[in-house]
Amino acid sequence: QVQLVESGGGLVQAGGSLRLSCAASGRTFSSVAMGWFRQAPGKEREFVAAINWSGGSTDYTDSVKGRFTISRDNSKNTVYLQMNSLKAEDTALYYCASCWKRWDSPLTRAETDYGYWGQGTQVTVSS
Repeated sequence: QVQLVESGGGLVQAGGSLRLSCAASGRTFSSVAMGWFRQAPGKEREFVAAINWSGGSTDYTDSVKGRFTISRDNSKNTVYLQMNSLKAEDTALYYCASCWKRWDSPLTRAETDYGYWGQGTQVTVSS
């Protein structure tokens, strides 16, 4: 079993910054890829960013590239999403998720490749 708990969401003005954290439990954390997804009201959940087991490879959706940074600290069983230059369209419920694919598989954006999900943390950007 893997449990993921997001934190760090809140209300921020456009142009501001926020750092989300995802604390994970489970013996396999250090050997799995992790991802961040988000879902705004009335919209489908979308991929935001992913990071491989070691943190050496990352992937971002185009809309956040250059503004968001995903990172991880395996000693703390935690993955982070640093969000800078926030825009109103970044407003969403943000989820972290654990990828079930082999550690040496390419990073994936597909929700079906992620088996464990956190409860989500709300990010609201005012304009």
